[in-house]
Amino acid sequence: MLNFESSPIPTTMRQRMIAYITQLQNDIVSALEDASVSPCQFKYDAWSRPQGGGGISRTYASSKDDATYEKAGVNISMIHGTLPPAAIKQMSSEHSSLDANTMTALPFFAGGISLIVHPRNPNAPSAHANYRYFEVMDSTEKDAKVVGWWFGGITDLTPSYLFEEDAKEFHGTLKAVCDAYGTALYPKFKQSCDDHFFIPHRGEYRGIGGIRFDNLNDEMNTILGPVDGEARPRTADDIFAFVRALGDAFTSSYMGILNRRKIMPSDERMRRWQLLRRGRYVEFDLVCERGIKFGLAAPGVNVENVLMGMPETARWEYMSDMFEENDSAEGKMMEVLKYPKSWIQDC
Repeated sequence: MLNFESSPIPTTMRQRMIAYITQLQNDIVSALEDASVSPCQFKYDAWSRPQGGGGISRTYASSKDDATYEKAGVNISMIHGTLPPAAIKQMSSEHSSLDANTMTALPFFAGGISLIVHPRNPNAPSAHANYRYFEVMDSTEKDAKVVGWWFGGITDLTPSYLFEEDAKEFHGTLKAVCDAYGTALYPKFKQSCDDHFFIPHRGEYRGIGGIRFDNLNDEMNTILGPVDGEARPRTADDIFAFVRALGDAFTSSYMGILNRRKIMPSDERMRRWQLLRRGRYVEFDLVCERGIKFGLAAPGVNVENVLMGMPETARWEYMSDMFEENDSAEGKMMEVLKYPKSWIQDC
């Protein structure tokens, strides 16, 4: 029996985060099921972690040509345990509230939602998002106090074929959410996302980006850097509101794009190109993605959850020539993947 420490009326940030991601998971799964051209029902899997906590996975996969989704998943996790002194020391470099010299293990909680959508139609882009909360307590006692906390998040779009109106809609939605909490946020978080999804051994980016932030709390934030002093959410309540606004915006930023592209005509060439791009997705996840490396190394990890974002099928070709023609649809996509651009005016 899973116990996620929820309450009828959430009061602590831990309880509020659990309540929110649980509802958001249900909302996004319902939206994805409703958008499927053919009947589609996501599987439900509740799992437990021996070291503390667990999660709920909602997943779908299909090999049928007429399926809307080749693979999709919306997972939540709520885990707790203890951090060894070495881990606390490493975290203290970003969080001054943590004692770098502690010799005592401290309890932690981590809760978040992670989702991926890999559509079957090559015209429809893959989408990914992850929003999370982390806290460290000063003891295991009932009256323990939070001595360190932060939020993180990332969302991005990975098309095989470029539709500029889709890119502008996706980034425009994210910018509108960010601007409501501070106009300095979107430019910095977009650049952070672009940097994150660079594939060094290919010299290209995985997709057209989105936004990324990490270690966001009331302390100086490394990603924001010199603009950290400008207006932005700083309290736990305000940052939680910002994270909720971004989570709630997933359907408005992506579902319209999906609905436009999911029934567009495609051919074998487009499918071949889509699978080549999915190969790049795999390369990034296995070679570059720090979150996956961290997840696989965590005690009691649910490996299936960590690797959920991997596409169902992918392709590699030796010295593929599909994108050598600059005026082809594939060549135009590659131009953007090699040289990221601003999709929003004045950014």
